[in-house]
Amino acid sequence: MTITQPDLSVFETLESEVRSYCRGWPTVFDRARGSRMYDEDGHDYLDFFAGAGSLNYGHNNPVLKRALLDYLERDGVTHGLDMSTTAKRSFLQTFRELVLRPRALPYKVMFPGPTGTNAVESALKLARKVKGREAIVSFTNAFHGMSLGSLAVTGNAFKRAGAGIPLVHGTPMPFDNYFDGTVPDFLWFERLLEDQGSGLNKPAAVIVETVQGEGGINVARPEWLRALKALCERQDMLLIVDDIQMGCGRTGAFFSFEESGIVPDIVTVSKSISGYGLPMSLCLFRPELDVWEPGEHNGTFRGNNPAFVTATAALETYWADGPAMEKQTRAKGEQVEQGLIAIVEENLAGVREYRGRGLVWGLEFHEKERAGRIARRAFELGLLIETSGPESEVVKLLPALTVTPDELDEGLSIVARAVRETV
Repeated sequence: MTITQPDLSVFETLESEVRSYCRGWPTVFDRARGSRMYDEDGHDYLDFFAGAGSLNYGHNNPVLKRALLDYLERDGVTHGLDMSTTAKRSFLQTFRELVLRPRALPYKVMFPGPTGTNAVESALKLARKVKGREAIVSFTNAFHGMSLGSLAVTGNAFKRAGAGIPLVHGTPMPFDNYFDGTVPDFLWFERLLEDQGSGLNKPAAVIVETVQGEGGINVARPEWLRALKALCERQDMLLIVDDIQMGCGRTGAFFSFEESGIVPDIVTVSKSISGYGLPMSLCLFRPELDVWEPGEHNGTFRGNNPAFVTATAALETYWADGPAMEKQTRAKGEQVEQGLIAIVEENLAGVREYRGRGLVWGLEFHEKERAGRIARRAFELGLLIETSGPESEVVKLLPALTVTPDELDEGLSIVARAVRETV
């Protein structure tokens, strides 16, 4: 694909140096539909990034777009703080009927603010309020957001350094398979909890991702998650599952923890909950944990009513038919896995490991810098992919759940070519 040099001058001179994704994809995007984005010169790119997981149903999904346009055209409420609106009522009723009740989940729903880190901050604050303790346990290579409370339970040293102040009241523990199976699960964690000389303050909660997306596509085993839940119950700690990137069907089931059979005390949801890429997040928790005073956790943009509209349409379109969406995602995940197996077999000396669930997959290489070269070459070939992991050593595949089998084959073919051409 021939790419003319785009005019990036205003971004380079006016926008902050903090910008990141645009550096790996040096073009100016103009429109998008489904699993494809188009730059201002008309070049098309197959998108295996999906807004970092915010576009599980693709760009400008026509069903969701129609619902949004109809709502705006009738002058539906756009900004509503936490006022009761018809859009919010429809979402809550639909979420209860299509998501919570079929799974026998008892959760209350809180709208903490528009982003994932807002949901995490509210979850941490609530856990501390309920238990009367400050300490939170997180896990190695975790990522929970960029605000200070979320950073305190994030593992990435580069992200943490951006805080500029000490990040306190968070204690990391080894994630599943951190020691490559040489240490029994939770041996260190439980020993610290029971030893009065360990120096570990009694935690209010444990926060965990079932699949660590930014941390390198590290997949927790169902039995590990069940053991973690049991440990929390024994030790009087709340279990928070951060389902911001892996929820809304990304791993197959609507919630990523369903496969393990656990019921977390608190769940954070964002990214694809609006279905359309509009800012929206939820903090879900057991009713007995709802100890908030009115207005105790507040925010101007909790009532993003256009997001409620598209979220309702997404649930009605993709989650009303029982397990159909989950089956489709698992089938597409198997297709991706087969494609990665073929890449591994062709490139035995270079690939360290592939791993994933549903439609989130990672390909790790012995040479850490190679992942970045593969992502850059994929862009030149018309595919958008990113890297993840503490040293950006993992090629991360995150296509929309609505991607077609042909598009998956096309993307996997480009990944294979990029791997071959970056030896």
